[in-house]
Amino acid sequence: MDVRVTSDYDLILTETNYLFTFKNNNIMKRIFLFMICALCTFSLASGQNSKKKDTKETTKFLVTNMECENCVSKIEKNIAFEKGVTDLKCDLKTHTVEVTYNTDKTTEKKLIAAFKKIKFNAEVEKK
Repeated sequence: MDVRVTSDYDLILTETNYLFTFKNNNIMKRIFLFMICALCTFSLASGQNSKKKDTKETTKFLVTNMECENCVSKIEKNIAFEKGVTDLKCDLKTHTVEVTYNTDKTTEKKLIAAFKKIKFNAEVEKK
């Protein structure tokens, strides 16, 4: 065993301190990794429980100036990609567009604004 004195009060036992420090570091690393794993597991488990259920709604819009297949194509290409839209059906004969959307992400007003953005007049069809 190697013993060194660095000052009047410090006595260093190099072999013993090294082994003791090495063992403590491994234990601390294991405890730290275990705590990180536990934290991730609990956060993922609690995140799954707190998710809101998606509520979908289908609304039929009357689009008065939808007159041709190009209009239908333009609506399908643009409205289908609005936030929250999950399904879209256009009917050229009745000038209606049926939109299924997630109510947590969009509203009828936002969809009407999206129709206006692509130069179509849309209103909610009365039942």
